[in-house]
Amino acid sequence: MRLLGGLVRQAATQAGLLAPRPGAPIARHVSACLAGADLPEEEAELTEALGGQGWAESAVAVNDTFAVLRAGVSGSGEAPPGGVAVTCGAGINCVAVAPDGATARYLAHGTVTGDWGGALGLSEAVMWHAMRGWDGRGPATALGEAVAARFGLASIRDVAVAVHQGVLGEADLLQLTEPLFAVAAQGDPVARSLVGRQALEVCVMAAAALRQLGLDPAGVAVVLGGGVLESRDPLLLAEISGRLAELCPGAVPRVLDVPPVAGAALLGLDYVGAPAAARQRLRGRYLARANEAAGG
Repeated sequence: MRLLGGLVRQAATQAGLLAPRPGAPIARHVSACLAGADLPEEEAELTEALGGQGWAESAVAVNDTFAVLRAGVSGSGEAPPGGVAVTCGAGINCVAVAPDGATARYLAHGTVTGDWGGALGLSEAVMWHAMRGWDGRGPATALGEAVAARFGLASIRDVAVAVHQGVLGEADLLQLTEPLFAVAAQGDPVARSLVGRQALEVCVMAAAALRQLGLDPAGVAVVLGGGVLESRDPLLLAEISGRLAELCPGAVPRVLDVPPVAGAALLGLDYVGAPAAARQRLRGRYLARANEAAGG
């Protein structure tokens, strides 16, 4: 709450939404989409904590994947009829929402809850295959050389030693999706197999979520968010399109084109009953900023 409080005050100051008196609300509603809010009881606890801060008249906390979904299916400005969102950042998560508001979601606690992928899962797999390719336990692959070059080291063995000694940490390994995609683009079979496995995991999560809700996938938007997917790697997206066509015929893959926080803001506008024009204006501002940042 201390961290969020600083962000709320910063945003309110930038927007000129200063409280009329100390402790008075600065907004009608707080919409918070938070990583780590994986269980209903966690969302309830966070919602209660947000409400106790006095920042707004009401507050709702949900998992951050809901922000990805809302941001990705809001082009018309109207509240969306539903859809699926898969977030593939450091980890992987998915949520589906039916037109009647029913949801399907995952625990998303990593290997112990059946998940695979994201930058962390991919980096571990890259290291595993690179080491086995280097020492002969597995097929030869260019991944080892690419990873070593990424860190300015002589070999993949040196990378593994640097990790063991604490010179390289998890934050460093999260960077390995870039050399993975580069090596896969060059046709390396091992690298391509990892990209294909990630694409399959994305589509399996989406397909299972739709089945849980009993929804026909035809016409359903599958929003792809998180750094791994928003990198728009051509091979990864092509693999996802192909797998999605097999598992969810007619579903429409859509890479997120605005920051997820736009989805949180849109959920807030939904809550207060803002008109479609307000939603369109908000999303348009975020889209313009995103295009500007990308040099578009």
